[in-house]
Amino acid sequence: MSRSEFKDYMIDDATLEDLKEIVEIYNETIAGRMVTADLEPITVESRLGWFKEHSPDFRPLWVMRANGKVIAWLSFQSFYGRPAYLATAEISIYISGEYRSRGIGSILLRRALAYCPRIAVKTVLGFVFAHNGPSLALLEKHGFEKWAFLPRVANMDGVERDLVILGRRVEPGDGMGNEGVERAY
Repeated sequence: MSRSEFKDYMIDDATLEDLKEIVEIYNETIAGRMVTADLEPITVESRLGWFKEHSPDFRPLWVMRANGKVIAWLSFQSFYGRPAYLATAEISIYISGEYRSRGIGSILLRRALAYCPRIAVKTVLGFVFAHNGPSLALLEKHGFEKWAFLPRVANMDGVERDLVILGRRVEPGDGMGNEGVERAY
């Protein structure tokens, strides 16, 4: 399926039944040492607490399906865990290997940015390894700016890696509109 053929998909709130596929997609990224700081595969059981931290009206966790299969997911997570930061959320996007480089990240990100006013989020953050060019390019394409650079904060198999924190303010009426909420193109 080429990028231009990728049209039929659904984005839904994740259910507990989706957690196995969410974990499988996450675990696909570990060996590449570019997306996550986890060094060993995680389990469904280890992610139950994380899953329960999400809710559609506060910190959504969405899955994207094609032909009934979860092919990607996006999560909002609270930043720093203190009340003064409630209007700030970190987002994470994970895409199954066979579906990468097809515009899925942009679809999910546009939807997330359009949804922010519904969940009272005004600042969105992304934490990305400096060597993860595709993720940095995706966020920058959608108006994120580099707000922080943390040199050599991760050690992955003896290789020290830098972390970039990207941020973007989201205000109602900033051009995102609501068109991306129901179906993002």
